[in-house]
Amino acid sequence: MTTRILPAVGDPDAARAISTLLSQLPAAEPAAPVTDSTTLLDTLGRLATESIDELPEVVLVHERIGPLPALELIREVALRFPAVGVVLLSSDAGPALFSAAMDSGARGLIGLPVAYEELAARVQAAAQWSVGVRRHLGGGTDVFTGPGGRVVTVTGAKGGVGTTFTAVQFALAAAASGRRTALVDMDLQAGDVGSYLDVRFRRSIADLAGIQDISPRVLQDAVYDDRTGLALLLAPGDGERGEEVDDRAARHIVGALRGRYELVVIDCGTQVTGANAAAVEMADVAVLVTTPDVVAVRAAKRMVRMWERLQVRKAEDTSMVVNRWSKHTEIQPSLIQKITKTRATRTPVPAAFKELQAVVDAGRVQDLDNRSSVKQALWTLAGELGLLAAPQDAAAAASGAAGAVGSGGAGGAAGAAGAGAALAVRAGGPVARLGRGDRGALGIWSRRGREG
Repeated sequence: MTTRILPAVGDPDAARAISTLLSQLPAAEPAAPVTDSTTLLDTLGRLATESIDELPEVVLVHERIGPLPALELIREVALRFPAVGVVLLSSDAGPALFSAAMDSGARGLIGLPVAYEELAARVQAAAQWSVGVRRHLGGGTDVFTGPGGRVVTVTGAKGGVGTTFTAVQFALAAAASGRRTALVDMDLQAGDVGSYLDVRFRRSIADLAGIQDISPRVLQDAVYDDRTGLALLLAPGDGERGEEVDDRAARHIVGALRGRYELVVIDCGTQVTGANAAAVEMADVAVLVTTPDVVAVRAAKRMVRMWERLQVRKAEDTSMVVNRWSKHTEIQPSLIQKITKTRATRTPVPAAFKELQAVVDAGRVQDLDNRSSVKQALWTLAGELGLLAAPQDAAAAASGAAGAVGSGGAGGAAGAAGAGAALAVRAGGPVARLGRGDRGALGIWSRRGREG
């Protein structure tokens, strides 16, 4: 059997040395090294969308990989791609690091500088484990596999631009189209998702912050299953508890949600914290909401530049949603795209607050009339961003959702399900980091010898 190996090494000299040793291993098929954590996760995600069999059996992670720390990267790979054996390369091969690496999901630890015998033994052990897991998964066992659900973050350029309303409508559209959807309020000090949906719940995202291993049962206890079909993970009622959710906790929580739901929509608010920066970095789609005025556009540009300086997100990988737009506005989406270097979505959201005032004041934005121009624009945007179910599944999912909602003041939700199906049919293509594209030079393995 041929063992496919993908090294993740940022240092050029170390990458050359490791590649040379890998090329000497028998029955090994190493790929060209990837140089950072983002590229590694993107490559594995692209391969996993084709088939679990396209993933490499072994991934080698160098201790100085970045921008994500090595142990955090190993944990992320183990959560999203459990059929891949991950091996850590480190100059510290002591018991403390070995224990931490195993806790993160690594299948082995190799000391630096790399010795051929140790490399061969660890790679072989990780590959055998990977093959066993894939054989088990191929037997029809209902185990989470592949890259998991998709994550979309919604961030505001500044306060008052409509961030939370946009995130809620994206989640409602996805749920109505038939996707199992979670809505997370990561505006940790001033989250209003619960207020918009008239929900009060004793649990919040802060209750998950100190838990190292978030099991499905633990996650279910913290999530509120709303009658709209959304699973809600709310911000803490006491704003000071938001400090408990750091970047490490955010990665664990988002990873757990990704493994349980088809789509995870995260309201990141308007402030950059360690938690929401980690969420934006992990996101498949990062949306930035602005309004077409000078102050908001300057704030959007400031946000994008901050993300780039922190190596959170590139401007060209960010989708810009223009809210409260009209054809008489002096600042048009094309100009905002030019200023911020982001990708402006094709559908701007019109300025029509009178349509929203009643449902916003009542805290029931899920009851917004389907004829609302704002709702139609946002649900169309959800399709444009690839958040809705596939067209062939939308009609069945919509009818099922309508039946499940039943009576009791839920007629609007049933109608929304139908609207979701229609939007799914005419949805545009994905905007930010959604296309599979070609597989490029990274992660391409010959199919020869896999059956050996």
